[in-house]
Parts: sequence; C-alpha cells; structure tokens
Amino acid sequence: MIAGLLLGYALGSVPFGLLLTRFAGGGDIRSIGSGNIGATNVLRTGRKGLAALTLLLDLLKGFFAVWLAARYLPGGEILAATGAFLGHLFPAWLQFKGGKGVATYAGIMFGLFWQGGLIYAAAWIGVMLISRISSLSGLVAALSAPLAAAIFGYYELVALLTACTLLVFWKHRANIENLIDGTEPRIGKSKS
Repeated sequence: MIAGLLLGYALGSVPFGLLLTRFAGGGDIRSIGSGNIGATNVLRTGRKGLAALTLLLDLLKGFFAVWLAARYLPGGEILAATGAFLGHLFPAWLQFKGGKGVATYAGIMFGLFWQGGLIYAAAWIGVMLISRISSLSGLVAALSAPLAAAIFGYYELVALLTACTLLVFWKHRANIENLIDGTEPRIGKSKS
C-alpha cells in the first residue's frame, strides 16, 4: 500500500503554478504576491487563463492520484489521497515549500466520493461569489470536507479529511490573521 502513498506524492508534488508561469515567460511565481505556487497567486500575474489552468491541474492531480490507485492499487485510495495532498503542500524539490492545498483537496474529494466533491465545490464557489476572498472560500470549503464525509457515511475518511482541513488552516494562518484584521485582499484587487 506504500505504492499508493508514493504515487499520490509524485502526482501531488508537481508544482503546476510554478511550471506554467515559467513556461509562459512570467518568471518565478514565488517572487510575487504571497510567494505561493497556487492559482490565486498566479492570478496576481494578471493571467486569468493561466490561473484557471493552474487551478484545474492542481485539482486534477488530486483526483487522478485517487483514481489511479482505485484502478491499479485497490485499497490504496486513502493513501494516494494523503500522498497527493502532502505532495502539494510539501514538495521535496521545492524544499518542502508548496501550495496551500485548496484545489488539490477538491480533487481528492471528487476522487474519494463525488458527493463530497460537490459539497466542497459548492462551498468554495458560493463563498467566493459572496466574499470575493480566495482564502475565506478555501477555508470554508476545507471545513465542509470532513462534515460531508460524516453526512454521507464515509466515516473511514473523517480522520484523513480532518487532518487535511487542519493543514489547510495552518497553511492559511497569515490569511486568517488578515481576515481577522480586515486586511485580506479580495480577488481583483492588488495585495497591499
């Protein structure tokens, strides 16, 4: 079953935001905005299409880690999900400084049970439409994940998803301080 963890980690640790920005001639995404490799920071380059592609690819790497494990390593889905999430947050080739995990978390949710993925996406999109604050959207979506697992009877996933949610909150600790202070930037406005 260690193969599922390694498969997930290998997929999860591909830094799509960094690679796409470099290939598009935008330099190192870690040198602008929050310094993060995720879609929200890619959006700060002004390239909406590149940000959308980063979001999609970060989501798909989480989904495909679980899907491939289900197909070729039955019983390894939870370990593959764990590996993908940890790989995105802590990629070895970026000195373990990765993204904040929101899109990859969505992907593993869709891979583990699609109903949870829909709840996660609805929470994420709903809060984004109302607040236009990316971090708040991601935090609310992360909170929905273990709750969705419990509601739909996927009790074996609650511990993993709770741990993932705690890691999302930990990676967003600066954003949480900004939210409390009222200084967290909204999408479409530059970070002050």
